Amino acid sequence: MINTLIVDDDAMVAELNKCYLNQVSGFHYHATASTLQQARAMLMAEGDKIDLVLLDIYMQRENGLDLLPTIRELSEQTDVLIISSATDVNTVKKAFKYGVVDYLIKPFQFARFEQALIAYREEVNLLDLRENFAQTDIDHLIHHQGGQTDRERKKLPKGLTAITLRTIGKWIEQSEEREFSTEMLANAINISKVSCRKYLIYLADNGILSTDIFYGSMGRPMFLYLLLPDKKELLRQFF
Repeated sequence: MINTLIVDDDAMVAELNKCYLNQVSGFHYHATASTLQQARAMLMAEGDKIDLVLLDIYMQRENGLDLLPTIRELSEQTDVLIISSATDVNTVKKAFKYGVVDYLIKPFQFARFEQALIAYREEVNLLDLRENFAQTDIDHLIHHQGGQTDRERKKLPKGLTAITLRTIGKWIEQSEEREFSTEMLANAINISKVSCRKYLIYLADNGILSTDIFYGSMGRPMFLYLLLPDKKELLRQFF
């Protein structure tokens, strides 16, 4: 789970962001800090590993950007997603110079919030799954914008993203000689079984995976998938 700290001095906005966060799988709400001092204390607390900070900029007597040097000093593992009404060029440039993973301008729709978190979660999963990277992986991580390029959106059905398909494809390639279930794959790459099933159906419909049905002792069917031996190259088109 991605442990997430919300930094915002507006209690209503912070609560809304918390509700939004709880709707996206793979994320855990850690706490809310209403001041930068509180945020620093939480980031420095022993045993509390903060993976992601949802950071406001315009606070009553503080500028959220002042927290960025502290975060960089304390941890290389903590990422920041800006959620702010600040739109001036200097603020945006400074935020990205500190390596924020995304920048949401208030007010925003839940769909944009969800898109940002899913894209971040999928990049985390990709980084955690691999020991070494090909140039295409590096290119994708650097140039990744909101999950997909326009060309990739046209190729994939609605609701599927290129980075998740790439992660799934690489896992399947490593498991090529054994059958696997939706649950096995979902647990391995930390996405929901419902989402995982959509990708497996897509790959099966494209003739890359074979599908079998296993009936357990309770008579409940379980779908099992296997990478077809002659379809490895077709699978690699998604890498």
